Amino acid sequence: MAPISKECDYLVIGGGSGGLASARKASGAYGAKAIAIESNRLGGTCVNVGCVPKKITWNAASLRETLHDAKAYGFSFDETAPFDWTTFKHKRDAYVKRLNGIYERNLEKDHVEYVHGRAHILSKNEVEVVLDDGSKETIRAKKIVIATGGHPIVPTNVPGAELGITSDGFFELEKQPKKVAVVGAGYIAVEMSGMFQALGTETHLFIRQDTFLRTFDPMIQEKIVQEYERQGITIHKRSSQTKVEKHPEREGWLKVHYKDSTGEGVLDVDCLLWAVGRAPEVEDLGLEKAGVKQNEKGLVVADDYQNTNVENIYALGDVTGRVELTPVAIAAGRRLSDRLFGPPRLSASRLSYDNIPSVVFAHPEVGSIGLSEPAAVEKFGKENVKVYKTEFTAMYYAMMDAEAKGPTAYKIVCAGPEERVVGLHILGIGSAEMLQGFGVAVKMGATKADFDNCVAIHPTSAEELVTMK
Repeated sequence: MAPISKECDYLVIGGGSGGLASARKASGAYGAKAIAIESNRLGGTCVNVGCVPKKITWNAASLRETLHDAKAYGFSFDETAPFDWTTFKHKRDAYVKRLNGIYERNLEKDHVEYVHGRAHILSKNEVEVVLDDGSKETIRAKKIVIATGGHPIVPTNVPGAELGITSDGFFELEKQPKKVAVVGAGYIAVEMSGMFQALGTETHLFIRQDTFLRTFDPMIQEKIVQEYERQGITIHKRSSQTKVEKHPEREGWLKVHYKDSTGEGVLDVDCLLWAVGRAPEVEDLGLEKAGVKQNEKGLVVADDYQNTNVENIYALGDVTGRVELTPVAIAAGRRLSDRLFGPPRLSASRLSYDNIPSVVFAHPEVGSIGLSEPAAVEKFGKENVKVYKTEFTAMYYAMMDAEAKGPTAYKIVCAGPEERVVGLHILGIGSAEMLQGFGVAVKMGATKADFDNCVAIHPTSAEELVTMK
């Protein structure tokens, strides 16, 4: 073991959004001596291979859809060249790199020391860091927070699965695939298949059941599956993959052997993307040396206050597997620093994990907060739940032929005699921006009457949420 080279009040392992937010709050707001350790690029999954480059790509896909829709509004133009994936990719990379620099400057501004290296826990107060040059240093800390995030997984039971890529590899693609197989039914699979299709790639989506986004309300599942099929995505339902192999005749192509609801088949693709789940980034962290408890999936077990079972070791974000969203990790990190280093009035600070809004950047967008209809019925009883819902065609599609019109569907789930809104589920254009405001209302305990008492903004899709009968 290397000799103790540094000491601090707060040592953050992981340079993602949650860990950095916690470190900056501890140091910048409360004067704690904080050190952040990261072995890759600052910003974690969100900035580098997640939310940020995903949303930029979604913007590009949406623009292509707008160009197509513009003709219905009387615009006439010709595309002189196909979408330039390579140029777009390099500009996106440059934007992410700028963000990496901003994150590092923000650490400096809040007096957080940044150490680039791989951390290994030695005890509940000591961490060894292997630096870029191979040398080692040991840091002693009064408090340690584990915020190492997670990484996408590749199936181990499908021969040749390693020939495919994950969501990380999606952002490394230099050329646009001609034909892609996306495997998975969660929001990553849905977002990426939607972007591929909108940008002109022939897209096949393989799911294990009959719908995807299965943690969402059934209305969302039904409508988005129908819409993806309308858009031309081939959805292989009740599917599994038996093996993957290199194509014997086409360089860079693969043959994906599969079974689905129609039988067995082989699909030739030049890109196979696995979106079948994520695992915590803990492989060589040394949790066992400090006795930090993990569950059967390897996730670090933390309570509502981010405490692990070891005194003075905390955990937050995706490594705990609890609501794996960047803003959740940021909020949890800041609340933790408030509690550990802030004034006495903040000694009980913690993040409430109830009623957290989330969005899927599908085509169209999906937004959800609170309980699905089945979950509300299970919690409150069917007789105590009332559901309001509507489906309509947004005015955006007024100039388009029937077969080109996308869906809009909203549902409000209410509970009790006061009809408190316990769930809100929306699908359609603008749902992401719309949900942030309605999320505040739901978080505050709004009732259906509160929604009804808000004067509608016309003409908008959102007005349907305050005029629903």
